[in-house]
Amino acid sequence: MNAFRQRLGQISVVRPRVCHRRRLSGSQYGRYSDRVHQLLERIVGSGGVTTSLAAREHHGKDESYHKCLPADAVVTPTTVDHVSSVLRLCNVEHIPVIPFGTGTGLEGGIGAVHGGVCVDLSKLDQVTEVHSEDFYCSVQPGVTRKTLNSYIRDTGLWFPIDPGADASVCGMVATSASGTNAVCYGTMRENVLNLQVVLANGDVLYTAGKGGRAKKSSAGYNLTNLLIGSEGTLGVITEATLRLYGIPEETVAAVCPFPTIQAAVDTTVEVLQTGIPMAKIEFLDELSVMASNKHFKLGLDETPTLFMELHGTQLGVREQIELVSEIAQSNGASKFEWESDHEKRAKLWKARHDWWYSGIAMEPGKKGFATDVCVPISKLPQVLLETKEDLTASQFIAPIIGHVGDGNFHTLIMVDPDNNDELAAAKELAFRMSKRALSVGGTCTGEHGIGRGKMSLLEEEAGEVGIATMKSIKRALDPNRIMNPGKIF
Repeated sequence: MNAFRQRLGQISVVRPRVCHRRRLSGSQYGRYSDRVHQLLERIVGSGGVTTSLAAREHHGKDESYHKCLPADAVVTPTTVDHVSSVLRLCNVEHIPVIPFGTGTGLEGGIGAVHGGVCVDLSKLDQVTEVHSEDFYCSVQPGVTRKTLNSYIRDTGLWFPIDPGADASVCGMVATSASGTNAVCYGTMRENVLNLQVVLANGDVLYTAGKGGRAKKSSAGYNLTNLLIGSEGTLGVITEATLRLYGIPEETVAAVCPFPTIQAAVDTTVEVLQTGIPMAKIEFLDELSVMASNKHFKLGLDETPTLFMELHGTQLGVREQIELVSEIAQSNGASKFEWESDHEKRAKLWKARHDWWYSGIAMEPGKKGFATDVCVPISKLPQVLLETKEDLTASQFIAPIIGHVGDGNFHTLIMVDPDNNDELAAAKELAFRMSKRALSVGGTCTGEHGIGRGKMSLLEEEAGEVGIATMKSIKRALDPNRIMNPGKIF
């Protein structure tokens, strides 16, 4: 460390490009100076560091309503050694580090609250291993879920976690993403075998040991799950080893409109209680269906609707269709239409995945204020109906969708982000939605993460001791608090 400090002192300090002094809880962060800039260029090359406003603003804003908070510089490493050296430098200089994947988050997690260096991981973009006989692969953070599935298609395997956006797989790890297939395959927590993580001091950690690929282990602390959902606050994820699954023989999608939300949710609960192995079971309220019809010209009945998918053997899928159809009709479904054609299924699921964009198109010029919660399945009808009533009584257009097979649902509130009154009212609606979830034993976020938007709710959910324990872990791994500060707590 002393030798490293001596190297830092070899470059004379000149007038800084950006000079921000910021404080967090009594701890002062360092400034981004020309000396630091030149040291970063030594690590990644002159083309790997930029302080241009356009680049910094691009990396300081995700898909959420949160305002852009650009870092002082954007660094683009091409190797894990680069990442390690960048973090070691920033740790010595007490400069914040904000990891960046694809910028598709929804809770402001990439905003540079205290300035610093944004580490763009897009050029670490290799699928480093595929072992089809052992059903796993390893990917770097620049690989997105669609790129991965395209890469491994010829093996007969796929990676099923699908949050909708074509997110970075390692970004999905950082937020513990899930999505439409979670009812069948679980979330990222159930599908990561090992992680390579660069810690704040530059050390490289393998959470299941270097080369670890076991499907289960009872050896020591579960460091892998500690890092999943950590939102860049404990380290930079530079490789993820993932479970893969066989591509099903037969896949069928079904659309089923209902007269009421209650009927749709009751059908979901009854289908799950019968043990039918659903691949997907998604809820759209009438506003969501209306937006999808307008945006994708689907021609669906504009009532509460379930989009479902079943897969398995041809015989097994046909039996499942009959059972699900019977349950749906017993709850008042007006029809039950299913489709096995790949192109037609793809169109249907594209409409579901692009719900965000079709929702925003309902009010041009406004932004989407998205929030999500997750509750025990038995409490889903109550919380969903109460939330719908709250949104209907408000001034906003606010469609609801849900991965209702696991109790997770989202709302998209259309707001003018420059109108403080609208933004405050939307935040209050989202806050009440989260409080309802917490009151029945749920969580304030099923898959979006905490970021900048739900820190106070995490305190209520985790409790005083829970938060204190998290902070102790943070201090142990990142004593200078450089890793994505201003997020989670």
